[in-house]
Amino acid sequence: MLDKNKRYLITGAAGFLGEALLERLEDLGITNLVTVSRNEGNLVEIAQKFPFLEIIPGDISNPHCLYKGLKDVSGVFHLAAFKHVGLAETHVRECVSSNTVGSMNLLDMTLDKKLDFIIGISTDKAAQVVGVYGATKLLMEGLFRECEQLNPKTKYRIVRYGNVLYSTGSVLCKWKNLLSEGKEVIVTDLDATRFFWSREQAIDLIFSCLKNAEDTTPYCPDMKSMKIGDMLQAMSNKYLPEGGELKIRTIGLQPGENLHEKILEEGPYSNEVEMYSISEIEDLI
Repeated sequence: MLDKNKRYLITGAAGFLGEALLERLEDLGITNLVTVSRNEGNLVEIAQKFPFLEIIPGDISNPHCLYKGLKDVSGVFHLAAFKHVGLAETHVRECVSSNTVGSMNLLDMTLDKKLDFIIGISTDKAAQVVGVYGATKLLMEGLFRECEQLNPKTKYRIVRYGNVLYSTGSVLCKWKNLLSEGKEVIVTDLDATRFFWSREQAIDLIFSCLKNAEDTTPYCPDMKSMKIGDMLQAMSNKYLPEGGELKIRTIGLQPGENLHEKILEEGPYSNEVEMYSISEIEDLI
């Protein structure tokens, strides 16, 4: 579906997943790319690493930025999002503005176009909504479905998966630093389970979806999960200084969190699938 002679838009290319997507596209020889992204600090670094990338600094909630970004493109990778679950509960307007209003703005501008595709990145938090972040992503999925009906000339696609290791704001980043310094680690619930995989696997799924998905039904992988207690143990094995004491403070699940999660509404919970062993987690982190 991708063509070296065509131009593609990536929203949020300055983010954690965006950089990996740019690397994959460059490896494929696809360099006629443009991004609309609001993280100005990261954009400077991205511009240096990928000089072929045209940059439009701005927010997807601004239709003008999207109008410029969509000019002459044949496909869209929609990665831009407000994705911190905890912050979404206290900064509701910002989360809605990016994940729902921004997605709606983008999708509205595709309705009179014949694009090869527009693919959106969703989350397992949309499968059993208990918080703002999951709600905004569920609404984004609904907008994709509606546009699919309104514009059959464009392929609207959705991928949905769990947590990506070391993504921006990930607890792993915080724990790694705290453990290395021998400081106290804050944990919500040691028995909680979460779906996890690598950034490379996340990018693989995007391309698999473009190749195999037939409609906007969320395209999901079979994912293994981790128990939070096992993940912490693996990280302490790897990063706690020799002879150091593991210091834990448990605070309980926070607003917007489930004890166990699902990727699909009718699918298994994260405590019902195959789990990574502690040694496997050590290899991943």
